Amino acid sequence: MQLNKEIKKDSYAVKITAIEDDKEIGRVRLYVLHNDLHAEPFGLLEDVFVDENYRGSGTGTKLVQAAIEESKKIGCYKLIATVRNSKEEACSWYEKFGFKNYGVEFRLDLI
Repeated sequence: MQLNKEIKKDSYAVKITAIEDDKEIGRVRLYVLHNDLHAEPFGLLEDVFVDENYRGSGTGTKLVQAAIEESKKIGCYKLIATVRNSKEEACSWYEKFGFKNYGVEFRLDLI
């Protein structure tokens, strides 16, 4: 068997930030990725973060809503968000946006 490697350059990231008083108080990265199963890309949310002084202010909600809208605008067929099962509050928070607990994430730490 021969394995071939192809580097695709059609994937990218969009960083959405929340700024207050010239300071970043929150962020989310939307990775736009392609695979051979669909013509449309899919989105992956990563690095969803709100400064602890601003948590509960709606900043995180606005950031995720902006990422959802950006995913729709780009034409993504799905959007994935990952969270540890142990973070029940975060799991419930994502469900409020319409995310469903769809499966299990397997992880291999390389560093």
